[in-house]
Formats: sequence, C-alpha cells, structure tokens
Amino acid sequence: MTLALKYTLFAVIATLINLAAQELSITAYDGAFALYLAMALGTLAGLVCKYVLDKRFIFELVTESRREDLGRFTLYGMTGIATTAIFWGFELGFEWFIGGKAARYLGAVIGLSIGYGVKYRLDKRYVFARHIAAEED
Repeated sequence: MTLALKYTLFAVIATLINLAAQELSITAYDGAFALYLAMALGTLAGLVCKYVLDKRFIFELVTESRREDLGRFTLYGMTGIATTAIFWGFELGFEWFIGGKAARYLGAVIGLSIGYGVKYRLDKRYVFARHIAAEED
C-alpha cells in the first residue's frame, strides 16, 4: 500500500472517529455550548487516533520513552492548531449558513480533508523531521 493511500485511509478513520465522538457527545449532552463541546471532544479523539497511526505507520517512529512520545504528541497537537481552525471553520460555516446535522458533518469532512493535507506537510517538516533526516543519513 502506498504512503498516500495509507495516509488517506488513516485520515478517513480519524475523521469517522471524530464524527462519532461528536455524535456521542451531542447525544449525551444537548445543553449550552453542546456543539462546541462535541467538536472539541471529536477533535481530541481524532487527534489521538491520527497521531498513533501516523507515528507508527506513516513516519515509522518508535519513541524511546514516554517523555519523548509526549513531546512529539505536543508538537503534533501544535501543528494541529491551524488545521483545526480550518476544520472548525468549515464545520461551523456549514452549520451557520446551511444548517442541520448533515450540512455540519459535510463541512467537517471537507475541512478535515483540507486540514489533513496541510497537516501532513507540517508534521513531516516539524514533528517528525529529525526522525526522517536520521533515516536518510
């Protein structure tokens, strides 16, 4: 399986986990700020899933310690800030301008697709760069 195909498959898996976590959250709580809470929980679930998959199968990194792993995850999360803004912008934009769950999730899928494309480049350059450079030496 090519790297691009694996990355796409993992992006789809993380997207489904993100949307499932959102749906579970909204089902469990529909009070004030429920959508924002759901989006935050979905983002966290997708982020953790995607980190584990990317680290292991895309960048083939085995961390030497939990501390190193936490450091990489922190960097991974930081590169996700801009991409999360893209994703949330699309999801909220579709919610506000079109309305309804289907439109909101369509916006989420579009935003996540764009975000994951950007995120790969950021992660390759900043999160896993030293690991990739060490392999090339």
